[in-house]
Amino acid sequence: MNPATPDIGGMQTLPQLLAFRAGLSPQGEAYRAFDNASGGWLSLSWADTFARVARWSHALAASGLPGAARVAILLPNGLDAMSMDQAVLATGCVPVPLHAIDNPGSIAYILADCEASLLIVDHAATWDKIRAVGVPFPNLKAVVVQEDGKPVAPLADTGDTVSVLRLADWLALGKDNTPLPAPPTPDDLAAIVYTSGTTGKPKGVMLTHRNVVANVQAVMARVLPTAEDVFLSFLPLSHTFERTAGYYLAIATGSCVAYARSVAQLGEDLKIVRPTVLISVPRIYERVYAKLLEKLAPSPLKMRLFAAAQTIGWRRFCAAQGLPAPGKSEESAAAPWTALPWPLLLHLVAKPLLAQFGGRVRVAVSGGAPLSPAIAHCFLGLGLPLLQGYGLTETSPVVAANGLDDNDPATVGRVLSGIEVRIGDNRELQVRGPSVMKGYWKRPEDTANIVSADGWLATGDQAGITDGRIRILGRIKEIIVTSTGEKVPPGDLELAITADPLFEQAFVVGENRPFIACVAVLQRDEWQRLAHELGLDPQDPASLRQPAAERAALARIERQTGSFARYAVPRAVCLTLEPWTLENTFMTPTLKLKRKQLMAHFEMQIDAMYRRQASR
Repeated sequence: MNPATPDIGGMQTLPQLLAFRAGLSPQGEAYRAFDNASGGWLSLSWADTFARVARWSHALAASGLPGAARVAILLPNGLDAMSMDQAVLATGCVPVPLHAIDNPGSIAYILADCEASLLIVDHAATWDKIRAVGVPFPNLKAVVVQEDGKPVAPLADTGDTVSVLRLADWLALGKDNTPLPAPPTPDDLAAIVYTSGTTGKPKGVMLTHRNVVANVQAVMARVLPTAEDVFLSFLPLSHTFERTAGYYLAIATGSCVAYARSVAQLGEDLKIVRPTVLISVPRIYERVYAKLLEKLAPSPLKMRLFAAAQTIGWRRFCAAQGLPAPGKSEESAAAPWTALPWPLLLHLVAKPLLAQFGGRVRVAVSGGAPLSPAIAHCFLGLGLPLLQGYGLTETSPVVAANGLDDNDPATVGRVLSGIEVRIGDNRELQVRGPSVMKGYWKRPEDTANIVSADGWLATGDQAGITDGRIRILGRIKEIIVTSTGEKVPPGDLELAITADPLFEQAFVVGENRPFIACVAVLQRDEWQRLAHELGLDPQDPASLRQPAAERAALARIERQTGSFARYAVPRAVCLTLEPWTLENTFMTPTLKLKRKQLMAHFEMQIDAMYRRQASR
């Protein structure tokens, strides 16, 4: 335990955690957010935060909701989302965090399934789109519309029994003397978090206060934020990863959380806020890496300096962590530039890259999906302290993580204190401990299918454990079995392919087929460059189907997947420029591919790929 980290062992619920923090460091900076009205960043102390949450709690108490009512929160990250979450927790109600850019149909399903009593949204138009889905909400009593500093038109009559209130009017309902309900107990629900639903309808994961607080305590024993740290929050608060590691953990340690204005402005906010702690999914690091390669590509000299800095830096990192030294083949591409002194490469290459993250990150965490080895080698080699971890919504969520002085990026690290893991049938990783969920909301059969009578949770991930470190091998249900009997984990292949800046996204197929093939979304600027090299018109969609384009793409895919078994390397490719997003239903809110939807959408193109190969 870091001596600067407080002992929260006596805390059993999240409201207790906030009260503890406000009492311990009332004047410490708690939150920072951009204010559109003033054009500047506002700051709240822990005392300010506690008073703000009390005001929201009184308004919630005045709303007359039943005990343990579900309150759905459909807001972007910010002070209002935090305040509503804390008020819901303080009054013994249950937050149901929703993804701010999820589609109305999915939101309507969740509102009905969790039997929400109250919903808070950003705009009245958002509620209108949800209502238009046509799903009945018999339990919904009120919708609160967030104010954004702009004039708000009068709200239309909804024609139903649901009250629609502006946030200011709703807050005015609460008085200082409005009695508050009893606070929650450790075994009461702290959230119902709906899983992404890569297959079928999403399920509501029930997490108790005991689950979440136990996970916060376990994370603190592995990664040690302090009151001097500044988090930059940009992952949606509908993700359990962000809720625990980027929000509740900061309350426990007294760290400041700054809310990014938007993903589009993330690069600018990194330089303004200059965070010391980053909680992210691999996609953010992948984007920075792709932009870096795109910027360096026109200059062979800069590319050689970059390769040399990454090679020498990775060698230094391996030596410091006690990992095996890189092989000669890994370093040959950068020779003879690796003879340059490290201080020079640090100045020319590493520091400019680290400046893109604000220049003072001391802990960068990657979770939610596997981290590409190419990304890990680049950032760790150039000095970004990047830690990969592993978890599930059902485990509150962190199960294992690397540490700053015990970091093997080829693994997800060691299991956290108080959590047990074992390898079951079919090499499946199983987890038991105080962070394991209470179950799925209104789905006892689904709960019984994943959690055994003695508390072991089946993760659905294949894994191996060596020297205490966990290596994730792939999702059991996503393993591709070709018609020749070869087993291929698609996620690993897709990570390798998208490390090339030409490929924005990749979807690997081959189930019951004679070989592996790939559907790939191209990065538009890189495609224009490649098309010109091939003498093709980048604006003509037919150019994507030209044999020359496919051969060039396959050659680059083959280079990226050279470390895989030959049977795993894609032998055919279908190219597109249309990205897969949450809005077009090909991605989940946690940025995972919806494989069934993609398979159905590209069915004709996939069949055509295999027919062409069979005719050759």
